[in-house]
Amino acid sequence: MKLTVYGASWCPDVKRSRALLDREGVEYSYVDVDADAAAERRVRELQDGARRIPTIVWEDGSFLVEPSDDELSARL
Repeated sequence: MKLTVYGASWCPDVKRSRALLDREGVEYSYVDVDADAAAERRVRELQDGARRIPTIVWEDGSFLVEPSDDELSARL
């Protein structure tokens, strides 16, 4: 399973989701939308212009936006 987590270091929801993935031993790529303009555009594209984080994208193109721990765990 390949995941990409789009987020920002200051966001508590991003920290929470990354901690869950780390606890579960899930490998993922992390992209900071504050530091990467292309990543921010991708997030806005997925969300019809919004920029909510974390945005977690699976290799099949499916994604979750600001998932709760329960939502993210269920998707894993």
